[in-house]
Amino acid sequence: MAKPKLILLAVILIVVAAFVLLGGPGLLTLENLQRHQASLDQWISGHLLLAASVYALIYVAVTALSLPGASVLTLAGGAFFGNAVGLLAVSVASTIGASIAFAVARFLLQDTLRRRNSNTVRRIDEGVKKDGPFYLATLRLVPVFPFFLINLAMGLTSMRLWTYVWVSWAAMLPGTFIYVNAGTQLGQIESVGDIMSAELLFSFALLGLFPLMAKFVVAFLRRRRVYAGWQKPASFDYNLLVIGGGSAGLVSAYIAAAVKARVALIEKDRMGGDCLNTGCVPSKALIRSARVADTLRHADRYGLDSVPVTGSFKRIMDRVREVIARVEPHDSPDRYRALGVDCLFGQASFVSPWELEVRHNDGHTERLTARSIVVATGGKPALPPVPGLVDMNPLTSENLWQIEERPERLLVLGGGPIGCELAQAFARLGSQVTQLERGDRLLSREDADVSSMVLSQFQADGLDVRLNHSVVAFRMEEGEKVACCEHAGESVRIAFDQVLVATGRAANTEGLGLERIGVETLPSGAVPVEDDMSLRYPNLFACGDVAGPYQFTHAAAHQAWYAAVNGLFGQFRRFRVDYRVMPWVTFTSPEVARVGLSEAEAQDRGIACEVTRYDLNDLDRAIAESEDRGFIKVLTPPGKDRILGAVVVGAHAGEILAEFTLAMKHGLGLNKILGTIHPYPTWNESAKFAAGEWKKAHAPGTVLRLLEKLHAWRRGADRNALRPRKDRQDSDA
Repeated sequence: MAKPKLILLAVILIVVAAFVLLGGPGLLTLENLQRHQASLDQWISGHLLLAASVYALIYVAVTALSLPGASVLTLAGGAFFGNAVGLLAVSVASTIGASIAFAVARFLLQDTLRRRNSNTVRRIDEGVKKDGPFYLATLRLVPVFPFFLINLAMGLTSMRLWTYVWVSWAAMLPGTFIYVNAGTQLGQIESVGDIMSAELLFSFALLGLFPLMAKFVVAFLRRRRVYAGWQKPASFDYNLLVIGGGSAGLVSAYIAAAVKARVALIEKDRMGGDCLNTGCVPSKALIRSARVADTLRHADRYGLDSVPVTGSFKRIMDRVREVIARVEPHDSPDRYRALGVDCLFGQASFVSPWELEVRHNDGHTERLTARSIVVATGGKPALPPVPGLVDMNPLTSENLWQIEERPERLLVLGGGPIGCELAQAFARLGSQVTQLERGDRLLSREDADVSSMVLSQFQADGLDVRLNHSVVAFRMEEGEKVACCEHAGESVRIAFDQVLVATGRAANTEGLGLERIGVETLPSGAVPVEDDMSLRYPNLFACGDVAGPYQFTHAAAHQAWYAAVNGLFGQFRRFRVDYRVMPWVTFTSPEVARVGLSEAEAQDRGIACEVTRYDLNDLDRAIAESEDRGFIKVLTPPGKDRILGAVVVGAHAGEILAEFTLAMKHGLGLNKILGTIHPYPTWNESAKFAAGEWKKAHAPGTVLRLLEKLHAWRRGADRNALRPRKDRQDSDA
């Protein structure tokens, strides 16, 4: 703790101690006030201004230091100064004192809280930013909640001081008036409880509902304003319309059908979206073939003869398409129609917030209405605006799966997950791959040691990885395709046969007619969504790549639950999307899997943490399979086993990560993982061993030293060890 904080804390402790030792709690009692009322009245009548000032200062001090006696002081305000002056003095002094307590709590504790509980604080801040004044007013209006706790708790949030001041002042006025008015009849009060009867407390509780009612009214007025100019249909064709048949759209439609809502799914091309047709499924099939090729090429690792990898690239791509065909029934129209979903094929565009015009692929057009609509149109590869790139007929993750011949010289643009996965796969299948990355390392979202391990493997696989290279133009030179790059201030020329672009994705929003209903898109084409996945209108939702911020199939499915449930039941309750535990895997070799904070992110955010590392070269199963490279890193708060984040680099990293993801989701620490039986020999033992490394680092040294002496004494090896020094000296003599 910084020196100013220590000084302030010391001052507070000294003042509180002095208050207690000098009998302050005994002075600020109802009985003492009544006993001295007459003499105090006489003195105050001759020194009104001084008395009011001293009274206000005492009230500020008591409130700021959270000392007992504020209720009695409020009664004293009415008893000695009357309703008008007493109300003014108490309301101003109590607000000043509460604000000081608020500021002191923020100064002393907020930074520490944010470092140790960053995710929790972020969620609280988001709630305070949106509804903080309503919550504060509710707490102030209901005297059941101790005001000093409200002062301290609110100081730890991001609420602005001025907001806290005026909301507190306004919300405390009703209760302040009741106490001050009761103080004018001080002689008839036998206890503070006489003021707050059960009936009055019930009235205050009803009054506390006022901010919530106000929130409802404000939300109603906002809805009226945003829907102004639109005529809501008297009835609807569907409960839910879903635009897009990818992962997010399929899950949204499935949920609606499962709860017996009438739902239609509109897809203009193929159901399954990118994941099935151009993304996860085909890429993992290709990666599997590439890994088999690498195993054959390096069979000597397993005591076999290495063999040259031969075969038709066309057969590899045929297998990829066969895999797609086998998975396709999971996302087929027949399956979803059997579930109760109307599957329509065509282009949908908005007519109003409740109505879509659908141009079916067979040519006819119809209009459909629904109480709620979900936009789940996904994304597509984005081409960077580099001169000459389009003339190169670039490959992307979208059109890659149509090629029949393996590129001899493949240039890959981008060092992110997609670029890395495909670059390594083609290199292992025999292409001469050059990978360009503008930054100084691959997989820039991961820690530097992760990127370094992946780079080392890429170089071992024969990839020519060029970091800090920016492509400025493409051109044909003497019949050869050439990329012109800049690196360290110099021009670099790279010849290639085909270029694969993996530099980012853009959302699919063209043709939706969002501009007709006033929904603006972000520069990436994505639509801005609220915490409940809604768009500008409370009945419109978006999920998946079109909404961001994550572009994972599992993230799209996660968001789809919120979009569907809020779309169907949002009038009763709305759920805010929860991104606290979002895992992801990059399927390179070694695999890279992560959930939660990385070490670099913790440092950037100023979050104090410990890093526990376990190297997979110690794992028996990894050694047996000659896959003993990689590591696990787990981040925990200092001295605690709660998991803030975990990264696994190595074979089967995605499967190993699942245990850490489950633990984070359900608040299980490393001690729970360590205490769980893991079968031997398995890859998931590595999670237990990582937990063991944390436990080893936090072993109680003093206790272990005492136990060592105890065991030695019990063996008879050193019975003097536990005897007093004098007895040992006498024995030696």
